[in-house]
Amino acid sequence: MAEFHFVEDYEKHVARLMRDHPLDEAMSLAVGGAYDIIGRIEAEALIKNGLRDGMRLADIGCGSGRTAVALARRLHIDYDGYDIVQALLDYAATKTPRNYKFHMNRAVKLPNPDATFDYICAFSLFTHLLHEETFIYMRDSHRVLKKGGKLLFSFLEFHMPPLWQVFEATVTQYESGDRPHLNMFLEREAIKVFAAKIGFDVEKFIDANAPILEGHALGQSICVMVK
Repeated sequence: MAEFHFVEDYEKHVARLMRDHPLDEAMSLAVGGAYDIIGRIEAEALIKNGLRDGMRLADIGCGSGRTAVALARRLHIDYDGYDIVQALLDYAATKTPRNYKFHMNRAVKLPNPDATFDYICAFSLFTHLLHEETFIYMRDSHRVLKKGGKLLFSFLEFHMPPLWQVFEATVTQYESGDRPHLNMFLEREAIKVFAAKIGFDVEKFIDANAPILEGHALGQSICVMVK
C-alpha cells in the first residue's frame, strides 16, 4: 500500500515542535493549535450529525487526540484513531480512556475488515491529500462502514471567504521560494461525483463559517455522507 507523500516532513515538523515547546503546546501546534476549542467543535459536529453512545468510531488523521479528548468527555464509544506520526499517537493515548485505541497507519486505506465501524471522521485530512488519495480513502471508508454508517470530513473550498485566505497564504509561500505545505481544495460538485462513484449518499454540507458550538465555527467546510 502507498504511504502518504509527506510523512518525513511531518515527522520532522513534530520533532521540531517538541524540541522548541513544552509538550502540551507542541502537541497543540502540531494539529494547528486551539486544541481544546477545536476539539469541542469537532465533537459537537459529530454528535449533532448522529454519533452516539455505543457506536464504534474511526478517526482518521487523529493527530494528537484533539477530537478524541473532547469526545471522551461526552460519549461512551469505542474509538480507533489513526495517524502517521507515532509521537502524536503516544500523546493522544495519555489523554484519553484506556478503551481508546491509537494506530500507526501510513497506508491510504484502513487496516480493518468490511463493516467494522458505525461512524468515520476525518478532520483536516483530505485538506492535505491529493484528490486521488482522498478518493481512495473515501472508497475504503465505505468498505469498512456498516450499512447506514456515516463519514464526516472537513474540506477546503474556494468560494468560502475564510478558506480563500488559506489559498492566498499558500501562493505567497510558494512565491517566496519555500516549499508550501500541501493545502488541497475540494469543491462540492467533485465531492458529489466521488460519492456517487463510491456509493455514498451526501446527507449535508456545512459551511466553514457556520456556528457549530457556542457561536464558534470550525473554519473548514464539512460534508456528511451515508453508506
